[in-house]
Amino acid sequence: MGILNVTPDSFSDGGQHFGFQTAVDAARQMVDDGAHVIDVGGESTRPGADPVSEDEETRRVVPVVEALAAAGITVSVDTMKASVARRALGAGAAIVNDVTALSDPEMAQVCADAGCTVCLMHMQGTPRTMQANPHYEDVVEEVRSFLVERAAFAQGHGIAADKIWIDPGIGFGKTVDHNLELLRNIPRLADTGYPVLIGVSRKSFIGRILGGAVPLPVEDRLEGTLAVQGYAQLQGAKIIRAHDVKAAGRTVRMIQALVE
Repeated sequence: MGILNVTPDSFSDGGQHFGFQTAVDAARQMVDDGAHVIDVGGESTRPGADPVSEDEETRRVVPVVEALAAAGITVSVDTMKASVARRALGAGAAIVNDVTALSDPEMAQVCADAGCTVCLMHMQGTPRTMQANPHYEDVVEEVRSFLVERAAFAQGHGIAADKIWIDPGIGFGKTVDHNLELLRNIPRLADTGYPVLIGVSRKSFIGRILGGAVPLPVEDRLEGTLAVQGYAQLQGAKIIRAHDVKAAGRTVRMIQALVE
């Protein structure tokens, strides 16, 4: 899954793909590099991010989704707003990637009506507050229980079980140790029967582990990212969400060759 942030303020690539044609060209390049899905987001969810209005997010996202879908590209829309999801699905999106796991009261029905795939993610707090001293008694069991409950909620609202993915939300209201514990326990998530999506690309915990007292900058986290993505794949993750699609795809294929 290639990441396409059509935002000015995302943590890693904010502003790089903010223009319509720049975004479309970047998506086409990711597909050429091996992406199976392009995940289009119009609102940053980095720690401390401010919310974006429905109208602005729609303006950023829908034309890009429409152009990519018309070109035959499988598109995911990364949004927590039912109104944005509805417009994006109408424009051709096939997947809704919701970091709040259907918290919008209308989101489940929008997705059920469209018959789309839904990715449910765990986040403690909101993007503005999630990294303010996150705490768990048992991070793996709490995240797993939350995702199972939200999947049941989705099914109760008409979303088919085989249309549900789950995401433990690495970096979303978690410390470095929480992130590592979740990654080590991907099999506990996979045993739910839902495909597990892992998004670790360029995240701060990688910079902290590899950089020590002075965390590595975002642009210097590729090797660490690939190591974590490969490990996640070996642990049972089925979808890898990546900025560096060519490198991530080659890593996936190499691991497949080794284990299969």
